[in-house]
Amino acid sequence: MNFAKLGEKGILGQPPRLIYGSVCFLVCLLLLIPIIVHGEDEFSFELDEIEKKPLQWGGYAELKWEHMKINQGSAFSSLNLSDPSLSTRDRFSGSLQIDGRYDQGIISLNWTLKAAAQQDDLGWADMTDIYETYVSIKPTPHFTGVLGKKAYKWGKGYAWDPVGFINRRKDPNDPEEALEGYITGEIDLIKSFAGPLQTAALTTVILPVWDEVNDDFGEINNVNLAVKLYLLYYDTDIDLIYYSGNSRSTRYGLDFSRNLAANFEIHGEFAYIPDQKRVRLMADNSVLVEEISATSWLLGLRYLSENDLTSIIEYYHNDAGYSKEDMDYFFQFIAEGENQFIAARDDSLLSKAQDLSLKGYGRPQPGRNYLYTKFSQKEPYDILYLSPGLTTIFNLDDSSFSVTPEVIYTGITNWEMRLRFSYFGGGKSSEYGEKLYRNKLEVRLRYFF
Repeated sequence: MNFAKLGEKGILGQPPRLIYGSVCFLVCLLLLIPIIVHGEDEFSFELDEIEKKPLQWGGYAELKWEHMKINQGSAFSSLNLSDPSLSTRDRFSGSLQIDGRYDQGIISLNWTLKAAAQQDDLGWADMTDIYETYVSIKPTPHFTGVLGKKAYKWGKGYAWDPVGFINRRKDPNDPEEALEGYITGEIDLIKSFAGPLQTAALTTVILPVWDEVNDDFGEINNVNLAVKLYLLYYDTDIDLIYYSGNSRSTRYGLDFSRNLAANFEIHGEFAYIPDQKRVRLMADNSVLVEEISATSWLLGLRYLSENDLTSIIEYYHNDAGYSKEDMDYFFQFIAEGENQFIAARDDSLLSKAQDLSLKGYGRPQPGRNYLYTKFSQKEPYDILYLSPGLTTIFNLDDSSFSVTPEVIYTGITNWEMRLRFSYFGGGKSSEYGEKLYRNKLEVRLRYFF
């Protein structure tokens, strides 16, 4: 999500108090929507209501408040905050997502639209984007052609997808949220069989990268190819994935998932990149751009207990990630830059550190080995519409972690309320110990339509 800053006074130059007033008005408006809608509803039953309609659409409107405690003195607070005395940060945001589908014969039009805005202590930002808009044509049950902007979700992982070569990066704390797609052309061929091999499907994707067309994917002026062969073999889902193109280096992938029981599933992914480019800071503060042969893999399970407790556990390894020693060099470099700025008002080292952060060191989970767990309980102790959960991410190399408990309430029709608290823990020069925030409290309200 790319926000465009409009300044500290708010949108169109309005002061923050007017923005907060607008947010309050929007809250009241959203609260009135169910009353108005239910007031107009009358019980009826028509046969055409259960028939598939050509136009299907929906979405949600969201309001969110976040209160964040700054991790003062940490590497990323020094790198990203101009005011070192700032101890807390409050952010108000709103968003609207509309998705839909229109079917007419063998042709289908699909779309996902997203708009969002936020106001915090540092100013106002907003964005509007077309996440997806593509047309598909299916002249036979065995052939489908797709053209347009589409989000891909290749891979079997829940928090990460090592084989998602044309995917957007997921947020492990919200892995099911919609992501922006790429403009592609796609052909799907599918065939069913009798025997151990029940289904085979071949998906071929052409992904161009030109100026203002997928230009954030990689090197421009290239046309890239991604191929996925899906097999359903002995009730095991298997994908063989290949990517080739000059925007990114060639890569190979394999994933699988299988239900060992009705309530127990295992899954895994393996990716191999022969020539992975990586920007690396050396001990003498020089920067090396190296090519390595990198493998990354994931192994996970999902289990649903008899009392509706869902457990998801994943282990993730990434050769292209940074070792603990690499991260130590980076954090020391930021400290040197901070000392240089205080002593001589020279921010050249900090600017270099910011560039390194954007090129890899500051991305989510930049290390090599992680353990992810998520537990969610549906209506514990028969408390209707209430679902508590707990998500943790452990960096196994430096023993730092994030812990995120949450509770979701859905007792009001079409509404969802979520309360979430995130805590980041770790020692000096560790990933989560050097985060910008020490903890974050979030209240989110969504109305689905």
